[in-house]
Amino acid sequence: MSTARPSRKRQAAPADTDSPRRTSKTAPADADSPGRAAADSGGAQSYDTVALVLQGGGALGAYQAGVYQGLHEAGIRPNWVAGISIGSINAAIIAGSPEDERVARLRGFWETICRPTGFAALPWGDTLAGMFEGIPFGFGSPAMNGQLSAFHALVSGQPGFFKPRFPPPYLLHGQGAASTSFYDTSALADTLRQFVDFDLLNAGKVRASFGVVNVRTGNFAYFDSRKDRLGPEHVMASGALPPGFPSVEIDGEHYWDGGVVSNTPLAQVVGAENMRDTLAFQVDLWPARGGLPTSLEEVAERQKDIQYSSRTRLVTDQLRRVLKLRHGLQKLLARLPESERGAADLEELRRLSHTPATNIVNLIYESKHRERYSKDYEFGTEAMREHWESGLSDIRLTLARPGVLDRPTEDSCFVAHDIHRNGKRH
Repeated sequence: MSTARPSRKRQAAPADTDSPRRTSKTAPADADSPGRAAADSGGAQSYDTVALVLQGGGALGAYQAGVYQGLHEAGIRPNWVAGISIGSINAAIIAGSPEDERVARLRGFWETICRPTGFAALPWGDTLAGMFEGIPFGFGSPAMNGQLSAFHALVSGQPGFFKPRFPPPYLLHGQGAASTSFYDTSALADTLRQFVDFDLLNAGKVRASFGVVNVRTGNFAYFDSRKDRLGPEHVMASGALPPGFPSVEIDGEHYWDGGVVSNTPLAQVVGAENMRDTLAFQVDLWPARGGLPTSLEEVAERQKDIQYSSRTRLVTDQLRRVLKLRHGLQKLLARLPESERGAADLEELRRLSHTPATNIVNLIYESKHRERYSKDYEFGTEAMREHWESGLSDIRLTLARPGVLDRPTEDSCFVAHDIHRNGKRH
């Protein structure tokens, strides 16, 4: 979970995820919104697994909540949610809520941990803001509000989420969490219990996976509802980004934010062990592409973007090659004499030759011009709502594209849609 900080984020369980369902009873009144046509085509229903894959990115995670709202209103219900950091929190709320309460609980969580900044936090704030409207960096401008919210997060934390430690950790030694992190995240446990029904999450209707890294071994791992009994501590471990947040101890081992190793849980869903036809909505909060920095501040922001974009395209390129090899092996086995195809020593090759249909729909948050290095810990209410609306708009536009949910052809078995808000494919 990307946080305010002085310096910067088991083997996959068998993919036996239940088949997805598309329902309409919980869709809001604006059912004719963009994206419904794509969902009504039944495209999502043709896959065994419909996955929502969520990166870490702190305050930017509200964008993912907007994406989920768009999927929900289009009648698309993921049956697997995988997350890193703030993505794990969003994933836990989705998997741990009744279908008709998911969007409301996501909204409740984000409204709880964010707070108004600038004039919005003052009486007659709208009137005061109007007086300074049009001044690029004047009081009450979005840019100024973003900087104020980042400053507030640094010095006073966020309600229901984290608070600064006192005395600060550099004055202590050997005191566990108090001497190894700048913020206390104990309040997050109560917030998670408020918005996540962990009994429902563990019941398995929607599979949940949270990426972490073992502090002692350095190994990346997933806590997965198909093999682990998950609680608030597993979600918090996935968001324990050092040195801002403390590691979380689970069964005698300490874990940090999975983003320390990889900020994209896509491989968990579509990795080598996956044998099921899969539609994956990959929601990235950090753009891999960007302009050439012109200042040290822009250098810091660009470095963070590259670091936490976590090579999403590398994963998809590797998957494309693996599926191509599987498909080639399938054709090769088909050329064997029929009497030899069932040979016992070919059993593993037959298993590996299975080529599931895979469709990856990649949505990428696009930074606003005014945003800076601190964009992932600008927890202002105004910015949160703007991120949410951006996610909702982007998924609506994506689902409105013809063929975006179509299964790949038998020859290719794989397709990836990488569509940015400007309508261009990358």
